[in-house]
Amino acid sequence: MRLGLNLGYWGAGNDPANLALAKQADELGYAVVWAAEAYGSDAVTVLTWIAAQTSRIDVGAAVLQIPARTPAMTAMTAATLDTLSGGRFRLGLGVSGPQVSEGWHGVRFASPLGRTREYASIVRKALRRERLSHEGEHFTLPLPDGPGKALRLTVRPARKHIPLYLAAIGPKNLELTGEIADGWLPVFFSPAHAGEQLAQLRAGAERAGRTLDGFDVVPTVPLVAGDDWKGCADAVRGYAALYLGGMGSKEKNFYNRLACRMGFEAEAAEVQEKYLAGDRAGAMAAVPLEFLDATSLLGPKERIAEKMTEFAEAGVTTLSVSPFTPDPAGALTTAVEALELAGVA
Repeated sequence: MRLGLNLGYWGAGNDPANLALAKQADELGYAVVWAAEAYGSDAVTVLTWIAAQTSRIDVGAAVLQIPARTPAMTAMTAATLDTLSGGRFRLGLGVSGPQVSEGWHGVRFASPLGRTREYASIVRKALRRERLSHEGEHFTLPLPDGPGKALRLTVRPARKHIPLYLAAIGPKNLELTGEIADGWLPVFFSPAHAGEQLAQLRAGAERAGRTLDGFDVVPTVPLVAGDDWKGCADAVRGYAALYLGGMGSKEKNFYNRLACRMGFEAEAAEVQEKYLAGDRAGAMAAVPLEFLDATSLLGPKERIAEKMTEFAEAGVTTLSVSPFTPDPAGALTTAVEALELAGVA
């Protein structure tokens, strides 16, 4: 199992430390550093900035939003960033959610599975430098009633194959990920509850006539090191409450549904009810300690090492940590030490 670093969103309050963290992760031998986007900073600019000032670590988009760019534009971006970084780019894709897709990008959040399938197919075709034509339900290239021509990407990526990851939560999305992607980017991944998710990935892979050998399972996991693991968990409560309570509407919150499938249905409902009512403190307090512990790395180095072993045994191949601590640099070193202690590297 390898280590990754997830920097999250630029503008989230830890900006001055992000470049230093990426450089430290590069020096410590981390495999990849990821950046995200929602409706603030974009991931591509941040990753380009990091790639220019590191030498070995991969730079990954977790994720580029499908409604934000045409598939051809994403292929152009991936090829350019892979070339500029010397073959260090990893392309993560996701449909975002209905509020961002429709409210920010003006793109209907409809048929996410079908759109993702077509989008990924077009991106890969463009990166293979084939003439770009596609006739589907969601995308048509070239347009049939105009002067457009089937063009070929003029940039040659540094590699013949840029790894493509999908951010997936629901069962059908997981099957699609296993079928068409090189890796999976989960959040709130719990080793104790991962069996069904991995079975869904495996079912998709089998449908495509392949196995999960070489498939990269890359959860982002909050990391808080300290003597009191229960106290460490409090640092993650705001993040968990936001996702379980406020990411999406009451009817469409994919993270809340995930918590329900993990056995926290009543607790997830309480978190959402309080969060949507404006009671942020109440929502944070309602997040179960068991949920935080199941999906995070908390406590002393030895306890973190035990948890890392659980992640590795559950099928994780790259563990991307997200430090939730006043000392993120120390947390990165602790993660390396814990991984060595766990003996699963």
